[in-house]
Amino acid sequence: MKFISLLNNLKLLYNFFLFLSLIIIFFSTGKSQAKTFSINDIEISTPFEINFNKNKIIDEGFVKAFNELILSIAQSKDQVKLKNTSINQIKGMIETFSIIEEKFIDEIYYLTLNVSFNKKNIFDLLESKNVFASLPFKKNFLFIPIFVDQNKNQVSIFSENKLFTKWNLDNKKYSLINYILPTQDLEDFSLIKRNINNLETYDFKEIINKYNINDHIIMIVYKDNNKIRVFNKIFFNQKNNLKNLNFTDINFNNNEEIFKFIDNLKIVFEDFWKSQNQINTSVKLSLNISIANSNNIKISKFEKILSDMDLIYNFYIYKFDNKNNFYKVFFNGTPDKFLEVMSDKNYNFEIKNKIWVLNEKS
Repeated sequence: MKFISLLNNLKLLYNFFLFLSLIIIFFSTGKSQAKTFSINDIEISTPFEINFNKNKIIDEGFVKAFNELILSIAQSKDQVKLKNTSINQIKGMIETFSIIEEKFIDEIYYLTLNVSFNKKNIFDLLESKNVFASLPFKKNFLFIPIFVDQNKNQVSIFSENKLFTKWNLDNKKYSLINYILPTQDLEDFSLIKRNINNLETYDFKEIINKYNINDHIIMIVYKDNNKIRVFNKIFFNQKNNLKNLNFTDINFNNNEEIFKFIDNLKIVFEDFWKSQNQINTSVKLSLNISIANSNNIKISKFEKILSDMDLIYNFYIYKFDNKNNFYKVFFNGTPDKFLEVMSDKNYNFEIKNKIWVLNEKS
């Protein structure tokens, strides 16, 4: 009788673990599909006429949201490859959408949408167009714009410089870089003026050290009659990146031309920043990861990290037993990069028989 009782208890225990594992699988499947790009506050307006079609207006909002997403994750040279994406393709990549507000004012219909796109589907589309997506990380750069009139041997900075005063007046919603302009300081102006003949080699440390922002952009615009040369020194990740640009016939007394000039320069800086966060979606590293299933909180935390990680293409549980869950994880990068990213999340691994056994750092 004791043997039968023990056997029944073992069966109950096994069934419990089986039930628990199945619950985990169901929850895991939902989480692996939760990765989205969210584009919020898309505004559309149209006259309210006899042939008014609300669905058509919503479709316009989907297209606008998609275009805004592409502007934030693709470099300028690649954006043209996605301009002809059909509305049916766009709608097929939408995970969810919600109407935030709709109203009629003076026979004009106004609509505000939030749209979420499935990241995996977006990455698949970009890969089919031979476009590498970039992670849409926001970034603060200390930005020091300097204007040099070479004909007059004159340097302008701060309020005397129209590029300084207008730079942040027309920021685009999809822009990733936040430009931190320095405060007006007579000492800084004197430093720059004294170094007018060697600005490209001057390190600007006296100015930069006043701010708690290590990464910075020094932009020097040289005007020589109708020729404009822009020297850019972009300091990021302890490295200087130099870029020279040339323009002609820019009227700095014309606001429209100044804003167009600023937009062109911002595209260069945005492309640089995107290049630093590019994902090679054609590289999909397949990993088999084991994690103990005795702690549901630990499992949920691990799955949330995978779901929120842009470099994770997909993941799912491919088998389990009474001790461990075994995940198949597809990562857009190298093993070293995966270890680096997970180490930042306080996880490390021990490899046993081609299985990456997950350990959480104390």
